[in-house]
Amino acid sequence: MTAGFGARIGSVTAVALVLLGSTPGRAHAQDGHTHGSAVQQNLTPQQQARVNELVQIVRNATAPFRDDPRLAEAANYFLGFGCVSGGDFGAMGLHYINMELVGDGEINPYKPEIILFEPLPNGKFRVTGADYLVDAATWDANHPEGPPELFGQLFQFFDEPNRFRLHSFYTLHVWAWKDNPAGTFSNWNPNVSCDAYNPPPKH
Repeated sequence: MTAGFGARIGSVTAVALVLLGSTPGRAHAQDGHTHGSAVQQNLTPQQQARVNELVQIVRNATAPFRDDPRLAEAANYFLGFGCVSGGDFGAMGLHYINMELVGDGEINPYKPEIILFEPLPNGKFRVTGADYLVDAATWDANHPEGPPELFGQLFQFFDEPNRFRLHSFYTLHVWAWKDNPAGTFSNWNPNVSCDAYNPPPKH
């Protein structure tokens, strides 16, 4: 894995707990409600334009890190846990997390909290998109108008108790670089695989 993983794993423990618990290796889906899908159907031209705009924003935000997670690490994004797989639903892949952005309790389309990578059979990586995430209690306390949304896309809400044993949170995946037949904003992408992931050795 990338050289920064071992040195930074302790600093991302809190975020790993916020996202998918502390289980090392692959985190597998267990509940049906976690397989949120957002297939874009019958969109008006205006709605499609907003989808395209958000996808382009994510591409612009993640393009500097394409194919090399070490570049993400240089920008304060670090791998918090193993490759996240949903079995028959596909996978989310590797989450490189910016703890400062997660901790601010806000959503900025130009600064996603998480950059998504897919491991490749040749030992390399490619960026697939981004994941916006915010603690639900923090958001609700400061935004009485309702749940977060970006360019007309409502975030998915994960209540507690949940299989992650976490506080409630809002999340929105944007598959900007990888086609997703389940939808541009679905949690899981059947075209993404964790098969090539080789976790770093335990010390």
